[in-house]
Amino acid sequence: MDKARLEWVMSGLNQYALTKTEDQFLKTVSADFDKNHGLTEHQEERLESLYKDKSRLKPNKNSSGYFSFKKSNPQKAKVRKPRVKLVNYT
Repeated sequence: MDKARLEWVMSGLNQYALTKTEDQFLKTVSADFDKNHGLTEHQEERLESLYKDKSRLKPNKNSSGYFSFKKSNPQKAKVRKPRVKLVNYT
């Protein structure tokens, strides 16, 4: 697992309410990755399974990042031309 993947999984898990054990595990995994520049296979499997389990639940709406939206450029509205109905008089 590389650093970008680890950060992505950690940020995803921060959306959910974690138990003390899960929170401690995340801290340990982060420290181990910084120290060893990698994780053991068991740590990777446990981290991925924790992420999968939590992603099935609804995010914690009380977390600080839940309502933060990325700033995006507004899209230009398309102008609709009125349609003219053609009528044949015979």
